[in-house]
Amino acid sequence: MKKEKTNNLASLYGSSISGILEISLFHPFDTATKRLISNETKIRTGNARETNQNLKNTVLRNHANKGWIRGIPTLYPGLGFATSYKMSQRIYKYSGQQFVKNYLLNNHKTKFDNTFGEKYGNTMISAVSGSMIGVGEIALLPLDVLKIKSQTNPDALKGRGFIKILREEKMKLYSGSLWTASRNAVGSFTLFGASTLLKSKLFNLDINDKATLGQHFICSSGASTACIAVSSPMDVIKTRIQNKDFSTKISGRKIVFDIIRKEGFGAFFKGIGPKLLTVGPKLTFSFTIAQYFIQFFQDRLD
Repeated sequence: MKKEKTNNLASLYGSSISGILEISLFHPFDTATKRLISNETKIRTGNARETNQNLKNTVLRNHANKGWIRGIPTLYPGLGFATSYKMSQRIYKYSGQQFVKNYLLNNHKTKFDNTFGEKYGNTMISAVSGSMIGVGEIALLPLDVLKIKSQTNPDALKGRGFIKILREEKMKLYSGSLWTASRNAVGSFTLFGASTLLKSKLFNLDINDKATLGQHFICSSGASTACIAVSSPMDVIKTRIQNKDFSTKISGRKIVFDIIRKEGFGAFFKGIGPKLLTVGPKLTFSFTIAQYFIQFFQDRLD
């Protein structure tokens, strides 16, 4: 019982530190990525100067004339929503996955080993526990919706506080819930599963073996890249549903058909370059920090 309480406290402390550091450092990059994903016009042209201007207009919007350096402070819209969402998400995701993973290890490890073989049983336990927790993240969807609207369509929130928005919009704050659940299930399955697999293959570490900060970083980098790649199509659809005005109702199916018809299949991976350059390091950073500090606090609290 004491061991379980120690693990839960360590997960809470480690994931909290991860969330605070992530939102402090990476919110501008997240805003830029969301705006690029939401953009439905062509940015790249044959002229480098024109392409740069189009990029500034998309990312910096009304502040494009300030240039890239002076425009960075304008990429912190919706920081209150973002902080609430990111802290809640990271605590829930990293603490929750640890809890479910340990439950499966203690109660269902034999079933996983028999189904997937001893070689990959632990990898699947990590992957499945991550996927289960990922689906549950839709409970936090209202904060995510408000964060994205603050970043991409602030006029939809103008003049209204959080309580008023909740009272007026109600279930509209759960727009894109199916696509969010799908993205999270696939993404979290890949993130946690790939991390455990890489630790096993590269460093011969078992599922709960202690890893160094460097080992956490290397495995988190690979897992984050894989996670972003496989979840990108669903992330594009989810973002385009959530960046609309509250009064605009649009289905994911319509967005899928519109993307295929107007932009081609490649648009499902729109923004994947910036995502790998911005979201990739952010996810790698938060995952590495969370795992390192969870392990750190487990050692200190034992």
